[in-house]
Amino acid sequence: MARVDYTEEDIERALREVGLTGGDSIFTHSNIGFFGALKGAREKGDYYYAFKKAIFNVIGRDGTLVAPTFSYSFCWKKPFSVEKTEGVCGFFSEMVRLDPDAFRSADANFSVAAIGKRAKEFTEKATEHSFGAGSFWERFMDADGKFCNFNFDSASTFIHYVEKKLNVPYRYDKGFDGILMGPGNKEAKGRFYHFVYDTEKPNHAPDFTKFDKKARETGLAKTARLGKGSIVCINAKDTLALIKSELGRDLAFLIRGPL
Repeated sequence: MARVDYTEEDIERALREVGLTGGDSIFTHSNIGFFGALKGAREKGDYYYAFKKAIFNVIGRDGTLVAPTFSYSFCWKKPFSVEKTEGVCGFFSEMVRLDPDAFRSADANFSVAAIGKRAKEFTEKATEHSFGAGSFWERFMDADGKFCNFNFDSASTFIHYVEKKLNVPYRYDKGFDGILMGPGNKEAKGRFYHFVYDTEKPNHAPDFTKFDKKARETGLAKTARLGKGSIVCINAKDTLALIKSELGRDLAFLIRGPL
């Protein structure tokens, strides 16, 4: 008999346990494989559609699922195509990108793919500053979005938006130029700004250990077991508030430190 670590019903239970409800917009960093074996799954696609079904059973028709489809194309001096460029964020995110129901943003470094009511709103008109005003991250926060991570801690790429918003001293804007590939292989020049740290200062490298610990201690991050792994969920506005508070006490709260 094949080993079973969890069922589709278990997925839905865990999602509700971490606080998801109808109408929620969620963003997920994911590693589905760490959950173990799903009952009835015979191939990778079975896992994706089981999670997609469970997610929308919980967030409903008014909810939205967003996944990172980051490619870092301009950072790596490669052209970017919304339709063709693969992301580097794992199986689940790639399945979202390839889903016929999905929309993808045209950010050549930090694109996202979204399914659901607010999918177009979250992915249209990508801003030059990937973590700046009007970016996906700001729209997601303004929509009261939640980060619901599968087998990751409670941190997310959103933290770089928060760092830029709070003007931390260890990061700065850096522009990356490249070629955007459109329909019919039509080329256009583009530029996107990443909020980077100086790689020659290793103490400035990101380290979200303290953030995750504080988020759990304060109860802002809720967790649930699923199979061999876990799901953790935290609200975007709570993430901003927590970081703002902690940076007031420790400017190295989000980095290896010290400054």
